[in-house]
Amino acid sequence: MRVSVVGCGGISRSHLEVLNAMESVTISSVVDIVHEKADLAAREYNCKAYYDYDVMLSEDNPDCVHICTPHYLHVPMSVKALTRGIHVLCEKPCAISAEGLSQLKMAQILSDAKFGVCFQNRYNESALLVKEYVEKETYGKVEAVRASVHWFRDADYYSDDWHGTIEKEGGGVAVNQAIHTQDLMRYVSGKKTKSVTGHVFTDHLKDIIEVEDTVHAIFEYEDGTLGLYNATTAFSKNLPVIIDVVCEKAVLRLEGDNAYLIIDDNIEQLHLADNTGFVGKNYWGKGHSSLINDFYDCIISDRNFPIDAIEGGKAVEEFLAIFKSSETGDKVFLKKD
Repeated sequence: MRVSVVGCGGISRSHLEVLNAMESVTISSVVDIVHEKADLAAREYNCKAYYDYDVMLSEDNPDCVHICTPHYLHVPMSVKALTRGIHVLCEKPCAISAEGLSQLKMAQILSDAKFGVCFQNRYNESALLVKEYVEKETYGKVEAVRASVHWFRDADYYSDDWHGTIEKEGGGVAVNQAIHTQDLMRYVSGKKTKSVTGHVFTDHLKDIIEVEDTVHAIFEYEDGTLGLYNATTAFSKNLPVIIDVVCEKAVLRLEGDNAYLIIDDNIEQLHLADNTGFVGKNYWGKGHSSLINDFYDCIISDRNFPIDAIEGGKAVEEFLAIFKSSETGDKVFLKKD
């Protein structure tokens, strides 16, 4: 299967390294408007460099594309590939507007190709273990969920032409960093979001960025339980993300890729993270390999990839609701599936 990786920034390395190790895949090309980036990746992975996405689609005609570009390009690039019957694996977020998400969902429906969103932390062993306990109700029903993300981004992080901009990034911490945590809250708890009350702030680098660096939200789930969500990139360190799934008899905690069982004052470690062999930044997690391999297995076996435009789009619907709630001061209700 011939594959093109589009966008040769930092996250592309996680994709390229996994693809390069897969026997069923050949990296046929890479694409970046910055020639030096494309040329460097092409030399390293022995493939052709393109500087224009449309030219690559016409000339290289890959079986699958991996979209690792700035956020505002995710929808148009995905739609172009799906329209041609080319499979698409897209980095998060799959869209940054309601209109874009609707367009993407329609393109997926009309295409014979597979579409997937990279929420790689769903494939972490710790997340899968906690989800299993929740589904079996080992410690009773879930009564609440809470999550915190305390990270740091300095001015240099926003020195390119798209990070920190409303038009191209679509938002800040809620869209780019903590979206993984927001998605995991639903995934591991098995909850469906009914409404959102949210607030966003910019407490750091106010003269440099247009987007929020801090978000607070309460998710009301369909069964009446609540999820509390706090995230910031205005802290001084990148600390492990914490998600607590509060059950009737215990708390199941994710801290990075570690998992803990908390009963009263007793804490038991359920899973210890393997902190070796990271490609890229360690807070991206190591789930890309499992996710990418599962995506290609879905293509080969012709089964649905579990994180498609509908499932992956739920995080988009949530952060858009957070922004709307913050703007209006009102609770925002989500459309039912």
